[in-house]
Amino acid sequence: MDDRFHGVWGEGRALAPVIPLWQLPVLFATALAAGFVDAIAGGGGLITLPVFLGLGLPPAFALGTNKLQATFGSGSAAWHYARAGAVSPRDCLRPFLLCLVGAALGSRVVEGVDPLVLKRIIPVLLLAVGGYMFFKPELGTVDARPLLPRGWFEIGFGLGLGFYDGFFGPGTGTFWTMAYVVGQGQNLTRATAHSKVVNFASNLGSLAVFVAGGKVLWLAGLTMGVGQLLGARLGAGMVMSRGTRLIRPVFLTAVLAITLKVLWDAYFKR
Repeated sequence: MDDRFHGVWGEGRALAPVIPLWQLPVLFATALAAGFVDAIAGGGGLITLPVFLGLGLPPAFALGTNKLQATFGSGSAAWHYARAGAVSPRDCLRPFLLCLVGAALGSRVVEGVDPLVLKRIIPVLLLAVGGYMFFKPELGTVDARPLLPRGWFEIGFGLGLGFYDGFFGPGTGTFWTMAYVVGQGQNLTRATAHSKVVNFASNLGSLAVFVAGGKVLWLAGLTMGVGQLLGARLGAGMVMSRGTRLIRPVFLTAVLAITLKVLWDAYFKR
């Protein structure tokens, strides 16, 4: 989960920190768990980013390296969902490109904008999403009639949620899943699959900005990327075999965890 702040780019081209080799297995295991959870319901960043910060990485490097490893996870999940027939790559082309652009813009804008307002608004939105899902148990069990025209949906959410992921990040996969369920009438399995494709795009767009700024630790990020690949494959496989029965409880748990984390950061963390 990206916890953005003023001055994230203020370190310039400072010498990159070094992660001891003995910590790499820990990072691999962390990414494996995060990839599994993220492929099902999103929220994998709740696991990985605190670990980076706990190891003492400067926040800019933690964010950049986190985006690198997350790109492997979302890309792996998207690939496996596409191979299983849950998503059509052709149908995702336009939102993919829009998310890519939106995330790159968001990652640049965060340089000079304090996201405190978002930190205080997002928990309310997440609680609304979770409550709506909880009190409507039939939601997403089958495909329904779309509420929004596909073109306007892709432009609005592609740029909007892409920008949000690059700027702030928490709950992006959750918001995408709900958007596809409500806005496009998809069942939870298809919505989860589509959310991974567009989340892959926003991860790529944001990562490009961090790479350009020299804020990525490649060895740590690639090591975790392997863990993400494996975890995402396992998670996507379970979704395709168990469907809504698996997604719904994990989705609600992820919403609660993300909400609590953002509430803590916004109101209680000093």
